[in-house]
Amino acid sequence: MSQPNYAGLAGGLSLLGLLAASPAALGQGLGNSPYSRLGLGDASMNSGGVRQMGMGGIGVAAPNSVNVNELNPALVYYTSRTTFEAGFTGQFKTLKNTVSSQQTGSGTLGYLALAVPINRRWAGLIGLKPYSTVDYESKTLDNTVVGDPTSQVEKRYTGSGGLAEAYMSHAVRVAKGLTLGASAGYVFGSIDQDASTRIGSSTLALDLSNRDIYQQHIHYSDFAFRTGLHYRGQIKEKLNYNVGGTYSFRSNLNGERSVSLLREDFNGIQIGSTALEIDAVGKARVPALTQLGISLDNNRSWSLSAEGSRQEWSQFRAFGEQGGSSGILLSDTYRFGVGGELTPDATSVDNYFKRVTYRAGLNVAQLPYRPGGQTLYDRSVSWGFALPLPTATPLDATTISLGFTYGQRGNTDVRSLSDGSTERNVKEDYVRMQLGVTLNNRWFIKRRIE
Repeated sequence: MSQPNYAGLAGGLSLLGLLAASPAALGQGLGNSPYSRLGLGDASMNSGGVRQMGMGGIGVAAPNSVNVNELNPALVYYTSRTTFEAGFTGQFKTLKNTVSSQQTGSGTLGYLALAVPINRRWAGLIGLKPYSTVDYESKTLDNTVVGDPTSQVEKRYTGSGGLAEAYMSHAVRVAKGLTLGASAGYVFGSIDQDASTRIGSSTLALDLSNRDIYQQHIHYSDFAFRTGLHYRGQIKEKLNYNVGGTYSFRSNLNGERSVSLLREDFNGIQIGSTALEIDAVGKARVPALTQLGISLDNNRSWSLSAEGSRQEWSQFRAFGEQGGSSGILLSDTYRFGVGGELTPDATSVDNYFKRVTYRAGLNVAQLPYRPGGQTLYDRSVSWGFALPLPTATPLDATTISLGFTYGQRGNTDVRSLSDGSTERNVKEDYVRMQLGVTLNNRWFIKRRIE
């Protein structure tokens, strides 16, 4: 008789319930990030889970039978047991320019995934992950009001929300060493953005003046598709090579936009409202993403990977506007990373730390924003650990994974603009942490008749 593992089944049902929930569970933001004002926000764009974070965000050519690898749908094939994985993400960062600095941070549910081996050639996966995050707040004070040197203009920009993706992936082995995969996802969520202004003068203090607010709310929903392939070959007895790649097709997300002009008094109480648009229909064109990677491993204790990706953000449009509501034209981006992992002795009995998997990686990526034609970078170093619980058996195992990333993006350069004003770049120093819990079980084990 067949009997399911009810602990794993409960995890799967919990995942299915969360797939029907709003993206709020994933979109709480990770602290103030001025760069999330651009496009759809900080785009996750197929960045993987806690294992990938520990190796510098790479993994399209790094198969693994313990963790869920949803980065390349073709690697779902290597799921040897029913695997449920959840990740929780936290971040602490310091924002600064040449005149001020700010510290911020928060935490949120990172992702959920359930992978199932269907037969010896076919495996499937369902999951929920972030697609993009918008979380920013900035304020400027201008003392150069034409005709009134005593006046001050305060401008404030805020944004919140983001998009999530509920997806299903399948992988099939089509020949020895060659697997193909495909993923279909439903992207959904909302983004709220405000741009406000208030003016103070010698007769009316800034703190007592009314605030005029340009408010925008956009809800997006549509399908996104991705394909992947992977080939695994042998160089010699204890040395294998892997080649992998994914292609995320260009998406045209359906959107509904509402725009209003609001007025608030100095207490923040609304005293006027004018609707400019109500549920206006439009689209956001999300450019295609290409990822390619190679890796080496000994099929036992270590792997080493290198990876690159490209995305044409210059093609991004939202409601027919280049760069979306920010009005800033975006540029194509590239990302490169190297990383690896080492397990000294997975079968060690007398030394637990030899059973621990140690990970590390480096990553450098271009940002899509080019102030004054200058290229800005996101550089980071990552490390992580996979800690197997001592209760593991061939049928049931639990692994606690930790991933850490320290990075810097942007810089603090200052530029003089044609109107005589200055523009200051913002630099982010961040520490990102992720806790992953992986449950591996064999479902439907046949009992032996004694």
